Amino acid sequence: MVNLTTATILLIGSFLVFIFLRFPIAYSLGISSILTVIYLGMPVEIVAQNMVRGINAFSLMAVPFFIIAGDLMSSGGIASRLVKLADALVGWMRGGLAIVNIVASMFFGGISGSSAADTASLGPILIPMMNQQGYDNEFSTGITCSSSVQGMLIPPSHNMVIFAMVAGSVSVGALFLAGFVPGMLLGIALIIYSLVVSKKRNYPKGDRFNLRKAWNAFKEAVFGLITVLIVVVGVVSGFFTATEAAGLSVLWAFFVTFFIYKEIPLKEFWTILGRSLRTVAMVMIIIGTSAAFGWLLAYLKVPEMVAGGILGLTHNRFAVLLIINLILLVFGMLMDMAAIITITTPILLPIAMQVGMDPVHYGAMMILNLGIGVLTPPVGTTLFIGSAISGLKIEKLAKSMLPIYAVMVVTLLLITFIPQITMTLPSLMM
Repeated sequence: MVNLTTATILLIGSFLVFIFLRFPIAYSLGISSILTVIYLGMPVEIVAQNMVRGINAFSLMAVPFFIIAGDLMSSGGIASRLVKLADALVGWMRGGLAIVNIVASMFFGGISGSSAADTASLGPILIPMMNQQGYDNEFSTGITCSSSVQGMLIPPSHNMVIFAMVAGSVSVGALFLAGFVPGMLLGIALIIYSLVVSKKRNYPKGDRFNLRKAWNAFKEAVFGLITVLIVVVGVVSGFFTATEAAGLSVLWAFFVTFFIYKEIPLKEFWTILGRSLRTVAMVMIIIGTSAAFGWLLAYLKVPEMVAGGILGLTHNRFAVLLIINLILLVFGMLMDMAAIITITTPILLPIAMQVGMDPVHYGAMMILNLGIGVLTPPVGTTLFIGSAISGLKIEKLAKSMLPIYAVMVVTLLLITFIPQITMTLPSLMM
């Protein structure tokens, strides 16, 4: 007779073994699901069926569109224009170039929706520029990597689309609105940290504020910034679905890149598209294998066991949300973001709702939490990109970022325990 406890241990244990053996996350999820299905005496086809079910959703079509739009915009000259705009607005302060870095990420993140794209696009511009002006390489790289997480919160964010699909009956428009203030709060927290460090280390100021320079920089960058308006206004007003807005953003990004900015030839479109499709393929296979893994977790009643375990310890809202955040932080260090969203949402979201947290609030909290994960070894994609750009070893970079991690965790706790930060905009506008 099949023992469900043994099957649970096999599913989770084999997955962890594959992760620590450095198997790709999609393979780890898929192989552990197949092994468990075989042990349970089920047909292996169930894994394939659930993989197809996991990606067979119209709303998920927004994900490849947002990825392609982000790649188009990051390749077509928008990054340098946003840096100029940010420099014109805030570069006059002490440590101004660090603040330019954060504000540029705030702008660019709202277009690409990707922490990795943000770092890969702005890093080669800003890290050498900061180093030349006397900023420490560790500080320059840490600020570049950490500020890129704003792009996961400030819409459009394909991770929020994935969360909305997995959570069910959660409005993508409400999630987009919910991400604005937390994304800006993270930026403000990083700016305060940068000001303190810059004053302590006597980092340089930029030129005085010049209104004409700011206006000219805005005129240059406005075509890229319109992307955010197309997506957010269209989705929130109900004029577009998230998928339709994502498709329109690709058309706009194509037009801006090749017919307004004209910094790259039209033939480069196929190279950009190929890079985007590789990213899309990785995200989709992770979502598919995560769906199969998640189905097995539900079959084995793991969500009920986890809920019972957490609520058996305490029903205190503060303690429960701390435990959920801790679980997500640990997962974020080990797994890809899309996989964590797909697997843990059906388990942890109901627990959060039992202690009074709105699903939209939970989504914003989760995205920021997992954003910290992309900056932490051993799987921190954004951290590896920053390391490659700056030439710093991962260990040295991660150690230098400890104060930044602390700033981000404090921001996460504020967003977790002050619902108004997240929920005010959705409540007012939807």
